[in-house]
Parts: sequence; C-alpha cells; structure tokens
Amino acid sequence: MRAHKAMWMAGMGGALLLSLLASLMLGSVDLPLSTVGRVLWGKVTGHVAEGDAVAQAIVWNLRVPRAMLALLVGAALGAAGAAYQGVLRNPLADPYILGVSSGAALGAVLVLLTGWPQAHLGLFAVPLAAFGGGMAALLVTLRLGAIGGRLGRETTLLAGVVVQAFLGAALTLALAFSADRLPNVIYWLMGSLANRDPILVAAALPYVLVPFVLLLLWARDLNVFTLGEEQAAHLGVETERRKTHILLAASLMTAAVVSVSGIIGFVGLVVPHVMRLLVGPDHRVLVPMSALAGAFVLLWADTFARTVLAGAELPVGAVTAILGAPFFAYLLRRSRRGW
Repeated sequence: MRAHKAMWMAGMGGALLLSLLASLMLGSVDLPLSTVGRVLWGKVTGHVAEGDAVAQAIVWNLRVPRAMLALLVGAALGAAGAAYQGVLRNPLADPYILGVSSGAALGAVLVLLTGWPQAHLGLFAVPLAAFGGGMAALLVTLRLGAIGGRLGRETTLLAGVVVQAFLGAALTLALAFSADRLPNVIYWLMGSLANRDPILVAAALPYVLVPFVLLLLWARDLNVFTLGEEQAAHLGVETERRKTHILLAASLMTAAVVSVSGIIGFVGLVVPHVMRLLVGPDHRVLVPMSALAGAFVLLWADTFARTVLAGAELPVGAVTAILGAPFFAYLLRRSRRGW
C-alpha cells in the first residue's frame, strides 16, 4: 500500500514537471522544447544564445512567472480543500465555503474602486485589503458557527453560507455605484494569473508555505476527525482547538492566493475529492497529493485560457468553473442520495 501511494506521488510529480514544460512552450507564440531548454539553461549559466533574446523575453519574463503563480495558487487551493473537507467531514466543502473568497473580493474591490490606501501602500494595497477582508470574514464565520464554544459541522457551514451571501450583496452594491471601473474589477473577480508582479507572489509565498507545513503536521489529527469528534477526543486530540487551527491555516492559504489571483473556484472542491478516490482518505498522503494535483489542474486551466482564443485571453476562473460545475452537480446528486 505504501509503495502504491509513493507511485502515485512520483507519477503526479512527473506529470506536473512535464506540464510545466508544456506551459512554457504553448501560447500565442509556440516555442519548441529545444528553444525553451536553451533559454532556461542560458538563464542559469548567464549566457544567452544568439537569436534567443525574444524567446528569453517570452519564456522568462512572461510565462515562467505566470506558471509559478499557477503552481502556487493551485497547490494552495488543493491542499486547503483537502483540509476543509477533512475537518468538516463534508465532500462539498471547499476553501471558499466559510466566506473567505467573498471577504477577500470585497476588500480588494473597495480599494480598486476608492483608490485608498494605494497612495501609501502602492501595489501592496489590493493584496493586503483582500487578505484582511478574507481573514475578517473567516473570524465572523467562526464566531457565528460556534455554539457553546464548540464549532459544529453544520452550523459552521451554514454560517459560511450566510457570510458569503451578505458579503456578495455588499459586493454587488459596491459594483453598482462604480460603473466606470467595472471591467477591471469584474476581470479580477473572475480570476486571472496575468500581469502579477513577482514581488506580490513572493510576499504571498510564506503565507502559503507555513500553513501547508502545519497541515502536513496535523494530518494525523485530520485522519482522527474522520472517526468523529468524540473518538478524536478519546484519542487525545484537542478537537475544538485543532479544528480552529486547521480552518485558520487553510483559510490563511486561501486568502493569500486570492489576494494575488482573484477568485478561482472549484479547484479546492474537485481536486481533493478526486484524489481521495485515487489514493484513499489518509491525509498524510491526501494533502500533498491534493497540492500537486491542484497545481497540475490550474496550470493546464491557465494554459488553456491563454491559448484557446487567438489574440484573446479567458479568465482562468471561468475555465475552472466550466470544468468544475458539472462535477459539483455530480457530487451534489450523490450527496442527495446519501441524505
């Protein structure tokens, strides 16, 4: 069994590496593998081959940062989704279920529409506002979902739905009064990996890596939660504290990537569920596999978004929604049978 899981991990890692090379080759200008290899090698050695200057600008300045962002965002959403589904014991849970996405969107949109405090924070204003909005929404959800100091599965999910609905209404009102800036805001809300400053990506990286390591350390507790909270308490797990820790870590990852990519849905819902079917419910394997698979899915979704239409680019959030919505409907139908 352990060898089987290691084989899945190695296979997904290899597929991700090949996908990364393909994403660097494909685009409005297709490049052969030999050219991409020369550009990457030239960047490492500091010697650019004659005639490769344009290819270097395309690969290193445009496609590599975008691919790295796709890997970061996809991995964060996949791992966060696995954590949410594990701690809430619900296959329909995803990183946005507790209001994090709506809170982050509202914070970012308010800055985009008002211009405050961009004069003081510059390019960090929108990501910081999105990050703060997402975490504030999470804290409100946890407060509403707690009954007698305990976080209930159903009450937490319902509180997330309420917070999402309220923040969505506030977001609609904000957009209604700012028609002149609507196109830029709408594009951000649909999710995009284009034209993101590498400094912003680097700033978000610690807020993804540290929670991810914590989720790996808490994977055993996630396994115990599948037995039920009473059994988890009997096995020595401080259930309420650990649930809060896991939800905070997963939401921290989500808020961090939403702050630089906008709203990209369904990756955190679909990927962990598929990985659970393939590798089983052991979160020691499921969390890293969901991260690898999430990076794989989003990398290909972004490659498709920027290559399917010549001279145009689709929002990657729309692509993931088109792919993920049918699968969500399938999960919902299965859940209804169970209910």
